[in-house]
Amino acid sequence: MTVNQNLQLDDDVRVQVRERYGRLAADFEPAVGASCCGPDGCVSLEEVEKMYETPDVGALPAEVTGLSLGCGDPVTLASLEPGQTVLDLGSGGGIDCFLAAKQVGPEGKVIGVDMTTEMIEKARANQVKVGAENVEFRLGEIEHLPAADASIDVIISNCVVNLSPDKAQVFREAFRVLRPGGKLAVSDMVTDGPILDSLRGDLDAWVGCLAGALDIKDYVAAIEAAGFVDVQVSRDYLDEEMIEQAITDLEPDKALPTLEDSVYKSVFSARISAWKPAA
Repeated sequence: MTVNQNLQLDDDVRVQVRERYGRLAADFEPAVGASCCGPDGCVSLEEVEKMYETPDVGALPAEVTGLSLGCGDPVTLASLEPGQTVLDLGSGGGIDCFLAAKQVGPEGKVIGVDMTTEMIEKARANQVKVGAENVEFRLGEIEHLPAADASIDVIISNCVVNLSPDKAQVFREAFRVLRPGGKLAVSDMVTDGPILDSLRGDLDAWVGCLAGALDIKDYVAAIEAAGFVDVQVSRDYLDEEMIEQAITDLEPDKALPTLEDSVYKSVFSARISAWKPAA
């Protein structure tokens, strides 16, 4: 594939992701909820609350929790402290920003970045509803962050980097905007070994939970190549029903293939932390 073809594919992926998540935001109804796994939503509001270790999530309105599209709890992983400046990659409806804002307190600041106009509008409306004065939402791509060099203490992200066609660039940008000694705390979908190859070339599949996911070894290598150190990974495996539903959503016109037992361990939600060297 030529350089121009690669660039075109990257652009196509971004357009597809932007359109799908724009529709999710525009069509969102708090009583129904949404999910990264499929258009009908496969994560209930109750499951969203169980995903987070902090009880603060239960105090957020349905307009926030129902638009959660994550696969983990990067806020707890980040171990935030009062007064820190936090950047959320792919902030969506704002759930992780609002949880982070409470932990960094009024002297801290949280910046959410999302490339989808509809999501930014939802997040800003949610900000008013929640009353989070120390949160700001910026329209932009996570491959080209609208933030100054060395201006951020902690970067969080929840099931978003897997959607980027240029994950290495995402981590380079994260490294750029972090202050020396800053922390990266990411929850994301990754793979361990081969997954259904037919999913990876399908743009419709890319915006689901599986097709854009990197192998965990490649994911860690991209983080380290950007300059991060002390990369740590823990695994949360999905239940079999969720994996089967995701595959059905990704290829609805095809019969569900017979999956080997190893497939259920080849896709998981990873909690990944890393540090920018202090000097």
